[in-house]
Amino acid sequence: MRVERTDFVSVPVTDIGRSRRFYGETLGLDELPGEGAWPEFQLGENLSLYLLDPTNIGQEFTAPHTASIALRVPDVDAARAEPEGKGVVFDGDVFDTGVCHMAFFRDPDGNALMLHRRYAPHAS
Repeated sequence: MRVERTDFVSVPVTDIGRSRRFYGETLGLDELPGEGAWPEFQLGENLSLYLLDPTNIGQEFTAPHTASIALRVPDVDAARAEPEGKGVVFDGDVFDTGVCHMAFFRDPDGNALMLHRRYAPHAS
């Protein structure tokens, strides 16, 4: 199989309007043009985040994503300040792994997100 790229990541939500405001207004992500019931937000150059209310496709919302979607930012501390100022609560301080900085938080449905920036080169 030859994969050209990842087009989008689906995020299960229970309230499209609330989630659209969170990702668009609170986080400041750019919403792509398209159908109102299926909001999609651009994440950098090659990936988008797609909000999916599972009840729209005959399924149930069973649980949020627990593996963080890492949003690469130029500076984690600086990027964290904007959503914090809008009421987003982060799970602890910025974490330094010795390779990257990470700041963990959740969307209104509990989906795991993180602000991320690698500052050390990849090991060979």
